[in-house]
Amino acid sequence: MIIDLTDTTSSEIASALLKARRHAGSPAMGMVGTIVVVVDEASHHDAMKAANEAGREHPSRVLVAILRPGRGASGLDAEVRVGEGIPGEAVLLRLHGELAKVPESVITPLLLPDSPVIVWWPGGGPKVPADDPLGRLGRRRVTDAAATRRASVDFSARAEGYKPGDTDFAWTRLTPWRALMAAALDQYPTKVTGAEVAAAKGNPSADLMAAWLQSRLKVPVEQRNSRGPGVTAVRLFTPSGAIALTRPDGAVATFSVPGQPDRPVALKRRTTSELLSEELRRLDPDDVYAKTLACKVERDQLPAAEKKVDATARKSTAASVTAAGKKVVAAQKKAAEKPAAAKKAAAQKVTAKKTAAKKTAPGKKAAAKRTAAKR
Repeated sequence: MIIDLTDTTSSEIASALLKARRHAGSPAMGMVGTIVVVVDEASHHDAMKAANEAGREHPSRVLVAILRPGRGASGLDAEVRVGEGIPGEAVLLRLHGELAKVPESVITPLLLPDSPVIVWWPGGGPKVPADDPLGRLGRRRVTDAAATRRASVDFSARAEGYKPGDTDFAWTRLTPWRALMAAALDQYPTKVTGAEVAAAKGNPSADLMAAWLQSRLKVPVEQRNSRGPGVTAVRLFTPSGAIALTRPDGAVATFSVPGQPDRPVALKRRTTSELLSEELRRLDPDDVYAKTLACKVERDQLPAAEKKVDATARKSTAASVTAAGKKVVAAQKKAAEKPAAAKKAAAQKVTAKKTAAKKTAPGKKAAAKRTAAKR
């Protein structure tokens, strides 16, 4: 059921929601929370679709707010949707004029009572989400640094203004990567001498991955550009060789551990709805994300030379032993070849003497015959 409301109020929208639920035959709400989506007119359709898809796992009331500040008259237009393939409730709100500057006055009466609120900015989000008028309403505040052009500047500001409950899709995209690398070190405990992250240029997830590895392993982490898509490889350098997770096509990765055969791993790039569903599963503060942000700020202040992995750290002990062994074998082979070469030269001299003797023998016989004839 779809109800269009023009020049309306929050109370009229709440009444329309109740009417739509009764019309759909489900007077009980049965929803676990409220998702507030702050978006622009151009991308509101995709954002609402992603929120509704995430609602199949977490039925929620989705409030999509399109802010249109300007000199025009203040007003509120709404579109209420219940049913029609929507697992919960969806309300599209367009705030005009001065009302767009105080969106919390419209959103607050529509929040579900005694349930968590998640605020999501698909277009990037404010520099300090907790200071935003709508961000103050949320128990979780979700931004997306990949949607902004100056992701590194935004991360620096967010690190300084971090509050428990802040998170970013650039961090959420790394969950399977972090899980696999942590599992690798659990199964293959060894000393890590350095690490490397390869990703498309300007990828914010790569920045966070490098900061996370450095904060957890306390080793230099180098970043390299690749053709993408997204993060394409993470390597941990150890004395026995590199532990590597490479994904050149954005779908299937190859997991490599020293001394073991390579294994294919499903590691596809996840959709926005899947990322949002993950954030809805966890509503407690993400302390690891906070530490990673702090480490990223420290990395931004380091000189470029300190963010490089030297050749010694990259080269494994096994490779060094192999190289040394090859040098020893080459030296032994060279030493063994010297006597053989001397014997060969001596043999060649003997052969040359015999050949010369054979050539002079007929001349000596002829001279002997002439001497005998004269006598």
